[in-house]
Amino acid sequence: MIFCNMENIVFAISLSVICALTGGTSDELNEKFKEQLVMIGDKVVDRQIDNFNYCDSGNLHDYGIDSWTNSVMYLGMTRWAAISPNGNYYYNWLYNEIGVKNRWQIPANFVNYPRYGIYHADELCVAQFYIELYNRYKRWEMINASIQRLDQIMSNPGDSSMSYRNKQSWTWCDALFMAPPVYVGISQIKNDDSYLEFMHEHFMATYRHLFDKKCKLFYRDDSYFDKREANGEKIFWGRGNGWVVAGLANILRLLPNDDCKRPFYSNLLATILKRLIQLQHPDGYWNASLLNPENYPAPETSATALIAYALAYSINNNILEKGKYETPLKNACLHLMSIVDNNGKVGWVQPIGADPKSVRKEMTATYGVGAFLMAASEIYLAF
Repeated sequence: MIFCNMENIVFAISLSVICALTGGTSDELNEKFKEQLVMIGDKVVDRQIDNFNYCDSGNLHDYGIDSWTNSVMYLGMTRWAAISPNGNYYYNWLYNEIGVKNRWQIPANFVNYPRYGIYHADELCVAQFYIELYNRYKRWEMINASIQRLDQIMSNPGDSSMSYRNKQSWTWCDALFMAPPVYVGISQIKNDDSYLEFMHEHFMATYRHLFDKKCKLFYRDDSYFDKREANGEKIFWGRGNGWVVAGLANILRLLPNDDCKRPFYSNLLATILKRLIQLQHPDGYWNASLLNPENYPAPETSATALIAYALAYSINNNILEKGKYETPLKNACLHLMSIVDNNGKVGWVQPIGADPKSVRKEMTATYGVGAFLMAASEIYLAF
């Protein structure tokens, strides 16, 4: 079943490019495809800048300027700025309208959600964006608050129980995207392995608790251990596993090549991606439910983009062989290009949640946009 009307692609992809993507090798992919990818990516970013808004009261955890939802968008935009000819404009907007305006702070939502304390992994996501800009501008004020928050957490460990009700530990798989790369990034900036050791200890706790070694997928959290889909299969959420593989890619981007922990993370990334490729829809996307696509047949953009990003990263860094895995990436790329409308809107994004839900074309969200831009920037480098 095809959900995306190819006539709605922002820029028509020429027949020669489609043939190169679907039937040729990466060497046959011409520059016209890259130009079209850049035009689509810029269209997406421009729409977000023109329409960006956030809450300054109420649910800041999900909708504040430094919420996890918006932070994923900033991260994607930062990666895209390195590709785009409009990169300087995008960097300046991110620097002044987000970083400076927010004073490079980490969310203090523990005031409204005291049971989270200082520990909620989502609150650290914005620090990934700060680290990216610090590595470009080298200004300490960009990361000072991030370092202070990590030091607070490490000096005052939270509740270590792995029950899904506890958000002081990384008890849900999304957390593996939100927090671990921050510890790795600060470890490298400060040349201090204590951050890296803390990250690895807590990552391993989540891995041991939520990774199903038989299915080679992550549960969203332990509340899903005994639940089943309508077809009797275990519940494995598309975006949840997307968060995991994209988080692994972000860890590996920052982890030194000679670090003894690197083989664990690269092997885990390869293992999950190989399983996810088996579950890819023939039209190039992934569904909200990985093992029950019949009940959730629509494409789901945030899962697809996060997985495509991790797949492109793995090919670009020799974790997976390009010749064997470039076709699934090409198919995902074609699908992602097809779901952007003429105004630069990224559709088919499942709303905030914790498990598979139905998705419609008009649904969008900033984290879906961020995932799309992360994927587009890494795919650009792959061809």
